[in-house]
Amino acid sequence: MCLRYGRALPTYFLLPNLLFMDTSAYFFDLLKIILPALIVAGAIYFLFQQFLEKEQQRRLIEMRLEASKTTLPLRLQALERVTMLLERITPNNLLVRVSSAGLSAADYHRLLLQEVRAEVEHNLSQQLYMQPETWAAVKQAQETVVNLISTQFRALPNPQEARGPELARRILESLMTDQPDPTAGALLAVKREAVAMF
Repeated sequence: MCLRYGRALPTYFLLPNLLFMDTSAYFFDLLKIILPALIVAGAIYFLFQQFLEKEQQRRLIEMRLEASKTTLPLRLQALERVTMLLERITPNNLLVRVSSAGLSAADYHRLLLQEVRAEVEHNLSQQLYMQPETWAAVKQAQETVVNLISTQFRALPNPQEARGPELARRILESLMTDQPDPTAGALLAVKREAVAMF
């Protein structure tokens, strides 16, 4: 009982004050327990998320390493084959390999173009293992070689009556005087791609 104005107050007047005091003390006690628990739970969640991310990155790296064990040899082989292709269609090598003896200039022109196209068609599948820019450089080299051969054929004084050796000579002369090696740029692109793999 509490005395107020000299008289005792009934306990039901004190109950709200006691309830307020008990509730606020209870709330603060509860807060003392819940707040650290929430901080610990948040820290555990954060650490667990980081662990999952690192685990996923580790698995991704393992998968890439496993894939590179399979694809790296295939990519290198494709680059080797394309290098051989470019070397074979380089006009100097092409003229040595494809003889002009006994052929007219028109027949030799046709034979050279067939040889270049056959080389490229034989290696078309290699583009799967190459960067698109590198394959575009290879296609550009092929077109440049074809254009060089055709331009020199059309530049002959009388293309239909000229002989094959005359066309071969004109192609070689153009390479020595004003034409750079038409496959050099593509070979450089292939080498750059090979170096980038390591």
